[in-house]
Amino acid sequence: MRSTTSLSLPVLIAIMPLVCLTTLSRADEYKYGPDSEIQDVPHGVVTKHELVSGKAYPGVHHDYWLYVPAQYDGKTPAAVMFFQDGGGFENPKGAFRVPVVFDNLIAKKEMPVTIAIMINPGELPPLEAGKQRRGERSYQYDTPTDRYARLLIEEVLPKVSEQYKLTDDPNLRAICGTSSGGICAFTVCWERPDAFRRVLSSIGSFTNLRGGNQYPDLVRKTEPKPIRVFLQDGEQDLNNFAGSWWIANQDIAVALQFAGYDVRFDKGTTSHDSKQSGPLFPEALKWLWRDYGKPIEKPVNTKQPIQDVLIPGEEWQVAAEGYKFTEGPASDSEGNVYFTDIPDNKIFRIDSSGKAAPFAENTNGANGLKIGPDGRLYACQGKAGRVVAYDTKSAKEEVIAEGIKDCNDLAITHEGAIYVTAPLKGAAGPGQVWYISPTHEAKMVDETITFPNGIGLTPDQSQLVIDDTRGVNFFAFQIAPDGSLKHKEPYYTAQIPAMQKDSGSDGLCMDTQRRLYVTTHLGVQVFDEGGRVVAVISKPQDAKVRNAWLSNVTFAGPGLNTLYITCGDKVYKRKTKAKGFLGFQAPVMPDGKP
Repeated sequence: MRSTTSLSLPVLIAIMPLVCLTTLSRADEYKYGPDSEIQDVPHGVVTKHELVSGKAYPGVHHDYWLYVPAQYDGKTPAAVMFFQDGGGFENPKGAFRVPVVFDNLIAKKEMPVTIAIMINPGELPPLEAGKQRRGERSYQYDTPTDRYARLLIEEVLPKVSEQYKLTDDPNLRAICGTSSGGICAFTVCWERPDAFRRVLSSIGSFTNLRGGNQYPDLVRKTEPKPIRVFLQDGEQDLNNFAGSWWIANQDIAVALQFAGYDVRFDKGTTSHDSKQSGPLFPEALKWLWRDYGKPIEKPVNTKQPIQDVLIPGEEWQVAAEGYKFTEGPASDSEGNVYFTDIPDNKIFRIDSSGKAAPFAENTNGANGLKIGPDGRLYACQGKAGRVVAYDTKSAKEEVIAEGIKDCNDLAITHEGAIYVTAPLKGAAGPGQVWYISPTHEAKMVDETITFPNGIGLTPDQSQLVIDDTRGVNFFAFQIAPDGSLKHKEPYYTAQIPAMQKDSGSDGLCMDTQRRLYVTTHLGVQVFDEGGRVVAVISKPQDAKVRNAWLSNVTFAGPGLNTLYITCGDKVYKRKTKAKGFLGFQAPVMPDGKP
């Protein structure tokens, strides 16, 4: 086996001013056991390699080491475990001694036959001699997005698979790291549980280096994911400009417990080092890999508000697919669901049996849809700048109002009044909101929202809610008897993922309990009646992998308890505990009665 320098945990320390606690560490509490010592068992082999990223981090160089256990036979796919700051992990005399510990635990079958991929953070070499290289460690590790996961999934795993047969089972893929590498390990599993499900984080940087401090909040609100998490930290860990590592690790641990995750947090007395985590490493692996023949499931023992909406075991299902860009889902009282394919200039209908078929063609870029009290399907024709109504039997079209440039989405009251958003996509200024009376007179009633997009009524139809794609605040208006909008408030504030400048909000709807559902970059954000984000329903994993835009949402189906979302080339559906309402019907009061 090859060896290099010991694990460079102080790399992060070198780039941050520290304010450490002064209490002495009781490091003598932590001693290496026999699983960390070389035993009379089959020994694996470690080799060094190099990767130049071409997708996730173009031009960035990574050194990495492969540990291949003696038990690997070249026929059975091996489990996989990644390690950040890989050069130290491969050292059999270092803090973690991965080759030695893997040899011992694989021999005892306390973990599966596993190939370790120990990868260093990337470096971008200078274009000219004598210039400075750029270190990528914090950018790759501390940024809570899926970019680093894509490096591993789309570039590293395929390259290693050229030599070795690797599993594609996410239950048999784990990832480990310390400090910034620790939060990175968590991020990979959080973002891509379809590919990784076991996390080992030591002294993880769950602080505000690049937004990782948001994780405890997201864990409490987001739909549970099928992951298992081992955490370790010491009470003398860092306390600096980004926060307290000790407090941050406690925050993420209790958030995971609140959300029902299979989590273990080993608290120690050490500082930002491996004095505890090194000797603890074999025990951590045993816990992480226990019952490795069984799949890791989503948590069920959770206190999250999202459980008031979701049904355990009910997942997103494809309701229709094969389109260019789906939008505008709308339901009628018979359980039919209509949606648009904007680039293809068509409207489709999914009937109560689940079959999708074309409904109307040459729709002038029809976008938002709603059923009116007259039973017709109303549509915003963005290219023509008008609102039209279609007979649901013949698809015959009637123009209702014209001259609404970039008309986008709409809401219709039980009296037949229509509200329309017009983002004015090419304009520098704010967009517009229009009111069309039951007798089809149109007037503009608001031009104060930067990019008004999704629009919907409260169940009692006394208020109108409009989101702002380019902002974080969504607005509530009272509806006056003459149809004008009064008392605008930024009543709802969305949460924004790292590296995003806006919510990415698009379509919205409400349920009978006045919870607001808005499609955003983060997923479907759910707001309670008080205007607070209480839950995040994850995008379908397929949509996340393809980075498909989550465009709109509605309740539909015979019981109005199935959530439909339009997303890229597909329409998805999911049965829920919640119940929607139809705006063209009588208003619904908070007790659910008309």
